Amino acid sequence: MGMNLTTRHLSAGYGNKTVVSDIHIHISTGEVVCLLGANGCGKTTLFKALLGLIPMQGEFLLDGRPHHSYTQRDRARLIAYVPQTHTPSFPYTVLDMVLMGRSPHISLYSVPSGRDHEESRRILSSLGIRYLENRLYDELSGGERQLVLMARSLAQTPRFLLMDEPTSHLDFGNQIRTLQLIKELAASGIGLLLTTHSPDHAFICATRVLAMHQGKIISQGSPEEVINRPLMRTLYGFDIDVVSQPSGRYLCSPVL
Repeated sequence: MGMNLTTRHLSAGYGNKTVVSDIHIHISTGEVVCLLGANGCGKTTLFKALLGLIPMQGEFLLDGRPHHSYTQRDRARLIAYVPQTHTPSFPYTVLDMVLMGRSPHISLYSVPSGRDHEESRRILSSLGIRYLENRLYDELSGGERQLVLMARSLAQTPRFLLMDEPTSHLDFGNQIRTLQLIKELAASGIGLLLTTHSPDHAFICATRVLAMHQGKIISQGSPEEVINRPLMRTLYGFDIDVVSQPSGRYLCSPVL
C-alpha cells in the first residue's frame, strides 16, 4: 500500500535564525526525488527537520497524519537516514552496525533476536556485501562503508529513505552501483529523497527534482523540466549547458 510524505509551509533553523522557509514537498513511496542546491542553501537543515532533530514550524504529514502523532519508534520505522559519513565510537563489526538499524523493532532492554540477525544478514546479501559481516566497519573502504550505512538504514524497514549525498567520496564504479541501488529501492516501494551535487545523477535515477536556493524551493518537476541553463546559473553561479545525448538522456556540461 502506498504512503506519502508531505510538508506545507515548513520552516526550520537554529535559534532565532530561519534557514529554510515555506517548504512544500510531496513524496510518494516508489519515487526518487532529488534535491539540488549549492552548499549552505539549507538541504541539511531540511533533512534535520524531517528527522525531528531540530524544531520546525508548518505542517509535516506522514500518510496524512501529523508527524508528531507518531511515537519516535514508529517514525523510525517509517523514515531512515543515510549520512555521508559516519565514524562510530567503538570498533563495531559490519553485522553489529546493521543490527543497530533493527532498534525500532526491538523492545526496550531486549537484545537482537535470531530473526533480527537473519534479517540483517539478508539485507547484507541483497547488497552483495554479506562477506563483510565480520569485518570491522572502520577498516572498510569508503564505498564499502556507504553500502553498510545503507544496509543499516534498510534494516529499519523504512517506507522513506533520506540520503545525504550518497555518491560523495565514491569512485566512479561505486557511484554507478549506488545509483542502480537507488533505482532498485524505489522499485521495491521505498520513497527516496536524496541530495547530490551532480545534476547528471538526477537524470539517471530521479522521477522528480527539487531545486533549493537560499532556503527556499524555487522549482520542482521532472529532471527534464527543471534542470536547465538558467536554473544552473541561479543555483551554482556558473553557466552549465544541458546537452541531449543520442540515447535520449541529458548531461550537464560546464561552459568553461
